[in-house]
Amino acid sequence: MKLLRYGPVGAEKPGILDDQGQIRCLAEHVGDISGDVISKDGLAKIAKIDLSTLPIIDDSTRIGACVTNVGKFICIGLNYSDHAAETGNPIPEEPIIFMKATTAICGPNDDVEIPRGSEKTDWEVELGVVIGKRAKYVSKEDALSHVAGYCVINDVSERAYQIERSGQWVKGKSHDTFAPIGPWLVTPDEVADPHNLSMWLDVDGHRYQDGSTKTMIFDVPTVIAHLSEFMTLEPGDVISTGTPPGVGMGVKPEPVYLTAGQKMELGVEGLGQQSQTTIPARS
Repeated sequence: MKLLRYGPVGAEKPGILDDQGQIRCLAEHVGDISGDVISKDGLAKIAKIDLSTLPIIDDSTRIGACVTNVGKFICIGLNYSDHAAETGNPIPEEPIIFMKATTAICGPNDDVEIPRGSEKTDWEVELGVVIGKRAKYVSKEDALSHVAGYCVINDVSERAYQIERSGQWVKGKSHDTFAPIGPWLVTPDEVADPHNLSMWLDVDGHRYQDGSTKTMIFDVPTVIAHLSEFMTLEPGDVISTGTPPGVGMGVKPEPVYLTAGQKMELGVEGLGQQSQTTIPARS
């Protein structure tokens, strides 16, 4: 299944994509795409619905973030061997963990703000994992049973705030609109192998990132098991699993960063595409 949320900001409704690629309204069956709705039982309930009986939504409708009421937005740094190489960093011995503020979450095609004074706003196409079952001290062997689905994430980052200013990476990761997620939450039955998905990102039509989840250092089960040692993962929590090479910071001979008025387009195989225009930060 491909679940989604559509409608104006703050008033999104739950939806599902049918076999013809049409958005169907789920509002009569579920409250929203969050929490218990994306549990094993909740997804089984949705799977039994005859989609042909659901109202069709105009395809020009805005698409929101594919999951709401996110408790934690957890990211894994330097998790692709070829990306670690482009940044000049050694392969991590265990997953590098940082957090992204949930206020950064926005729809997959919403505008992305360039923070005031920013000169190093960057892009990162990533595979997102959404938790569907509480996870605490889970094994790698059992980890995937805790996954509700996968999605596309653009882990937008301000590198000066992230690296050059004191404190945690979270400062460079959490500006409003720095976490476009979606368009869909794709259930695991439609993702044959999350570790063999092509992924790409263009800026103004130029291909910067062209990679694959095959170069992930710590796979999804390892990441979930590792995180569950340090915090309880709850349904609706989002994990952004790292990016392949081609980020602006890694461009040679000089880094390339985003400015207002540019267009980012990105996608992950089988999980859909995003498109964002950069704008000056709103007040």
